[in-house]
Amino acid sequence: MATAASSLTIASSFSEPRIQIRSSKRTSLSLQYSIPYKANSRSRRRLVVSSVSAPKVELRTGPDDLISSLLSKVANSDGGVTLSPEQHKEVAQVAGELQKYCVSEPVKCPLIFGDWDVVYCSVPTSPGGGYRSVIGRLFFRTNEMIQGIDSPDIVRNRVSFTALGFLDGDVSLTGKLKVLDSEWVQVIFEPPELKVGSLEFKYGFESEVKLRITYVDEKLRLGLGSRGSLFVFRRRQ
Repeated sequence: MATAASSLTIASSFSEPRIQIRSSKRTSLSLQYSIPYKANSRSRRRLVVSSVSAPKVELRTGPDDLISSLLSKVANSDGGVTLSPEQHKEVAQVAGELQKYCVSEPVKCPLIFGDWDVVYCSVPTSPGGGYRSVIGRLFFRTNEMIQGIDSPDIVRNRVSFTALGFLDGDVSLTGKLKVLDSEWVQVIFEPPELKVGSLEFKYGFESEVKLRITYVDEKLRLGLGSRGSLFVFRRRQ
């Protein structure tokens, strides 16, 4: 038994014999607990057993896990409208972690092109303007918020809604994209076009926005507006 990987030794004394277990494995024997029991009316024995401590394993969270977490936090929130301030902070925290995995020079990445659902905005009125304001939502129920980016430089925004509970409509913007640097883009939009039922007309003036692309892949895109609004876009299937 002397050549075995583990040895069992018994150290005895008059009043309290002990059983000790030693291991030649790399894991350390760090914690102990005792089980007292009676041997007879005059003496006691105590069994000492050492537990094995396992090495700590550091878990890393990759982009796929962060994307799943982010989408679950914004799901069924009407684009972020129903989230509490604390929940908005959680979304921002996950987005901040995800942007660490962003490709270099995302404005040059071909993955930015395509049609995207706007699933979250930290400022509800940023996509859709007055139609998404507190008063606007009383009369216009949002159905979809979509952004399309067509190569090489066309941006299409559309918010579809149901007005007064029975009239379907949408408001759309078409703009031209200009690259400012490796992350920032500028879009100058034409006046918005409104469709409600059989009515269709343009109104208002041109508008301009600047957006920083902080993450993009096959499934998700993150944007940060010049005034700090966080956008989460999910690619449409």
